[in-house]
Amino acid sequence: MMWGWPMMGFGGFGGIGMIFGFIFFILIVIGVIFLIIWLVKRSGYSATDKTNTKSIEVLKERYAKGELTKEQYENMKKDLLL
Repeated sequence: MMWGWPMMGFGGFGGIGMIFGFIFFILIVIGVIFLIIWLVKRSGYSATDKTNTKSIEVLKERYAKGELTKEQYENMKKDLLL
């Protein structure tokens, strides 16, 4: 029997093959994470946008009802858009 190369595993690369395999796996995981982040950004979804839009609508309603002065409305709107 030959005890040398058949026992090495990883296609004959031994520990080096295992290290490259681990690095390759980490790169794939990082790539998947970046892909998910890119897809979410591309979709335009933002929880703060929805919250700000709803807040601006409530502010407009309060101004329309006369609960706020023009100065109060403008200051609150400016604060919400920051």
